[in-house]
Amino acid sequence: MKQYHTTEKKPIKKEKPLNKPKKELSKMQKDYMKEHSKKHTPEHNKEMRRLMKLGYCIEQSHRLTVKSIGK
Repeated sequence: MKQYHTTEKKPIKKEKPLNKPKKELSKMQKDYMKEHSKKHTPEHNKEMRRLMKLGYCIEQSHRLTVKSIGK
């Protein structure tokens, strides 16, 4: 007999950074964060900056931050 519903959770795929880690944000990223920070909390912005320094692009860092911290 086939079992259609399982209680097993699928493993979450971790995103890999698109860029190499760096010490500072680029000028484009800094300009973007100035505008972005008006709409989001300080915790959200701090986490996004941290992820971008680890090498994640703007879209990836925003998506991961919204999942973990929220808006």
